[in-house]
Amino acid sequence: METEVLARAGEIDFSIWALFLRATFIVKIVMILLFAASIWVWAILIQKVMQFRRARSRAAAFDRAFWSGDPLDELYEKIGERPKSASERIFAAAMQEWSRSHRDDGGLIAGTQSRIDRTMDVAIAKERDRLTSGLTFLATVGSTGPFIGLFGTVWGIKHAFEQIAISQNTNLAVVAPGIAEALLATGLGLLAAIPAVVFYNKLSRDADRITGNYEAFADEFATILSRQLDAA
Repeated sequence: METEVLARAGEIDFSIWALFLRATFIVKIVMILLFAASIWVWAILIQKVMQFRRARSRAAAFDRAFWSGDPLDELYEKIGERPKSASERIFAAAMQEWSRSHRDDGGLIAGTQSRIDRTMDVAIAKERDRLTSGLTFLATVGSTGPFIGLFGTVWGIKHAFEQIAISQNTNLAVVAPGIAEALLATGLGLLAAIPAVVFYNKLSRDADRITGNYEAFADEFATILSRQLDAA
């Protein structure tokens, strides 16, 4: 009898695709959602790595141009009305406000320094939003993925017990497929959640560092403008 049961169990296909096909509709939906979330997590990682690398290289290029000793007005004219990098956009926003703060007689409107500071703060906040876009999805997947997978597992085990009750048979050939399908949902939940948590922490730290460099540049630029304001 035991040999017959083991033989029947050995004939069952336990591949991932077979487990998916045998799963109930609800468990299939859970598996599809988790698999899609896992793919999207990796897509966000690739996109963010490329975005951060591009942001660092462009910031380094702008820093070389900014500290080259050329007049800031000439640098502003080279950048034009459509700056390409985040550093250029922050610089252009400050220079635009600097230009608007001059009266017709050449004097400066009161409160120029504070307006320039606020302008750069707004520009930095926009760049921070660009850098962190998509990270909320990683945090969501990282926190909910295991629970969604657990829901699929509970539902799959419920279905397995129903099959046991219907067949009134508790041998391995009846129990194993349902349990395996249920556990697959948990595995997919972890497959999505673990990379999401790791990538979220890594990308958030990188985004903070890049944003910190923007803030450091804004402080240095504000200091330069403050000297000019005091000398005026």
